[in-house]
Amino acid sequence: MGGFVLTPSTLQALQESGLPVPEVERIVRLALTEDLGPEPRDVTSLATIPDDQVDTADVVARADGVVAGLAVLSAVFDLAAGAAGRTVEVLLRSRDGARVARGDVLATVTGPTRALLTAERTALNLLSRMSGVATHTRAWADALAGTKAVVLDTRKTTPGLRVLEKYAVRAGGGTNKRMGLYDVAMIKDNHKLAAGGIPAAYRRVRAAFPEVPVQVEVTTVAEAVEAVEAGADFLLCDNMSPQTLSELVSVVGDRAELEATGGLTLEVVAEYAATGVDYLSVGALTHSSPILDIALDLRPTGNGRALSDPPPRG
Repeated sequence: MGGFVLTPSTLQALQESGLPVPEVERIVRLALTEDLGPEPRDVTSLATIPDDQVDTADVVARADGVVAGLAVLSAVFDLAAGAAGRTVEVLLRSRDGARVARGDVLATVTGPTRALLTAERTALNLLSRMSGVATHTRAWADALAGTKAVVLDTRKTTPGLRVLEKYAVRAGGGTNKRMGLYDVAMIKDNHKLAAGGIPAAYRRVRAAFPEVPVQVEVTTVAEAVEAVEAGADFLLCDNMSPQTLSELVSVVGDRAELEATGGLTLEVVAEYAATGVDYLSVGALTHSSPILDIALDLRPTGNGRALSDPPPRG
């Protein structure tokens, strides 16, 4: 794909969002390569559009929702154009985390028509996916407004897209849990069985990685008490009823932060938040969010004519 050429405006947008540039580059390169193949080439655009034709297109929301990933969209156009030694001007007309309505223009792009159409599907795939996650997350954040509970994501992300999907969760008003297996220790049922119980598992993690936060999955009030007495200060309460959670909150008190997970839906979110837990973790934010429908509409200003073509006769 050639050099990863970022315009100053794209670089600034990525930096302001907190998205890591090398990771965005990796994802965009892979996504474009899926479309363009090893050579790379877009046979339709190469055959139908003169190299010097320039056009403008609008990125338009086709449905109401919350937008996320505009800096990534800019990066896709930068790379697609930069690979051919060209540039595309991207004017962002919205911001990540903003509510948008059907028909809203999210960005305007101007540049070589070949580059615009080559980048179109990749740019929309990423923007639509991220905006879908942000839209779904916003529904949960709105449902929890006025309570102490916060909605968390999980590791149930699309392989290769975790950094983008977790960013989209933040844009939608949610909070990220652990990024992977490396930054937080999660003692789950299988770890407890393999280590010989909660106390043994907790001691081993603390001895091996004293600087890493530790969370313990519990399924009963008795397990919660055992975990807290072992030293745990964060409990993942798996598949508990609101009644059991209320009892657990009463028993544990402020000795540990509490996260409810398993089988949560928007229909029951208020009941679970009312138990007094600190967090609700929802895998569906990333594994089941539908995309937000977004399109790229080419303006007819160029009339399909290269800049070097003579005007049509008659």
